[in-house]
Parts: sequence; C-alpha cells; structure tokens
Amino acid sequence: LANPDNLTFDPKGRIWIATDGAPDFGTADGIWAAEVRGNKRALTRHFFKCPAGAEICGPTFTPDGETLFCSIQHPAQDGGSSFANPTTRWPDFDENMPPRPSVVAITRDGGGSIA
Repeated sequence: LANPDNLTFDPKGRIWIATDGAPDFGTADGIWAAEVRGNKRALTRHFFKCPAGAEICGPTFTPDGETLFCSIQHPAQDGGSSFANPTTRWPDFDENMPPRPSVVAITRDGGGSIA
C-alpha cells in the first residue's frame, strides 16, 4: 500500500483506501481495505487493481454495501505508452479504441455484500 489518496467507509465501518502513485513503489494503484476494530485492525487487503498507468479515485458504497463505485483515471498513462501503442486499451480492449477513463460499479457474483 503506497500513496493513499481517497478514503471511504463501507456500511460495516471498514476503511477502503484508493491509491495514486503506488507504481513509484513497485505496486499497482488500486483499492485496499482494512478492518478498523479487532485483531485484524489495520491489516490491509488489496481488493482491486487498476489498469496499467491508471489511478483510482472516488470510491463510494451504496447504503446496502452491495455495490462499490469508483473512477478510473488516465489508463495507459505510464512509461512506454503512446496513443498509437498504449500499454492498455481499457475498458474496451478493442484495437480500434483508445484507453478511456470510466466509472466502474463493482458487485458480487450472485448479489450480496461485497465486503
């Protein structure tokens, strides 16, 4: 976990941390989660990894905790990437489409709380 940038709490009170600049420390940007009470307090888990060259921001839960919304900013903005040859074509992965920022809704297969 490096360069925390945005924070949110899920309906159960756990902290969720979005990073910006973690690749400078050898890891991908993404979302990390941690308990805030008990014997697992502050033990982080990497929940979501960003596309190459991107950062994640604005994590927000629905009140029932079944959906986590977040924004992916500037995918493919990393070393060696160019418009003609990006390091990712996220979110479409179509050779005819450039990478684009997007809002993502994360849910659990089959429904229910994602955390």
